Amino acid sequence: MKRREFMAGLAGTAAWPLCARAQQRMPVIGFLSGRSQDEASGDTAAFHQGLNEMGYVGGRDLAVEYRWAEGRNELLPNLAADLVRRQVAVLAAVGGNNSALAAKRVTATIPIVFTSSADPVLVGLVASLSHPGGNVTGVSWFDAELGRKQLQLLNELIPNVTVVVLMVNPQSPEVAHQRETAEDAARELGSQLHVITASSVTEIDAALNTAKRQRANALMVSSDPFLHSRRKQIVALAAHHALPTISGGREWVAAGGLMSYGNSIPDAYRRAGLQTGRLLRGVKPADLPVDRSTRFELAINLKTASALGLAIPPTLLARADEVIE
Repeated sequence: MKRREFMAGLAGTAAWPLCARAQQRMPVIGFLSGRSQDEASGDTAAFHQGLNEMGYVGGRDLAVEYRWAEGRNELLPNLAADLVRRQVAVLAAVGGNNSALAAKRVTATIPIVFTSSADPVLVGLVASLSHPGGNVTGVSWFDAELGRKQLQLLNELIPNVTVVVLMVNPQSPEVAHQRETAEDAARELGSQLHVITASSVTEIDAALNTAKRQRANALMVSSDPFLHSRRKQIVALAAHHALPTISGGREWVAAGGLMSYGNSIPDAYRRAGLQTGRLLRGVKPADLPVDRSTRFELAINLKTASALGLAIPPTLLARADEVIE
């Protein structure tokens, strides 16, 4: 063997353990979600987009361990504990506050990034928005506060809205605040608000039947990962009962719902990816302010409006960010 070839072989032999150690040092992100993998695929892609914008590409710069609760909140504590045992670098606890709360209960040291439709201070995730303290930070869009705006839109679209039903998941940590803000808005607008609850597939059927018996003029669906995952079922039942529906995300309108006004969920997940990247760069979660997601969208489904016999006012159409025909 020539000396040059021999030295090249030695160099290759020395480089192999260096590569192996580099791969071992690749940070692992824990991704804990109360949703299902298929239903959340678009939002998961948005999370990776945020990581990419921070210079992190999955498989090249980091690995991701996924855990999906499939809408079963009782699974979240064990799933969170499993990711903590794996000593992930950052734990992205998304798909509802229950994910973040479960993660917070099992670790006080691993940085946690949440996505929250509620006030994260109110539900006990952080000490304040500007100085979270502890090991938790994330993205919030205060969706419960949008109840007033959604009721206003219903009143603009449907004359003489007298009875509105609000569907909530009683297992949601922010359900009390959602009810309170919606009830205050209904009183201001002179409407009756009845609350219906659902935390399972069969309870959704029963809740919509209750809404029909209460002679509701319209349905509001609160922001909740489980209800969001069942949007096709809820939209189909609302159509069966000829019940105009407004919800928080454009995904509902794409599924056949009448109208939505709320935060862009993919944008919130992208922002969560950005927050995760900042933590990977060494920023402490206690010093990383909670990101207030402020991109809100109005979407309207004209086909659904026609099926309900509703004419969309031109002024409302002009304000819509998306109109589905």
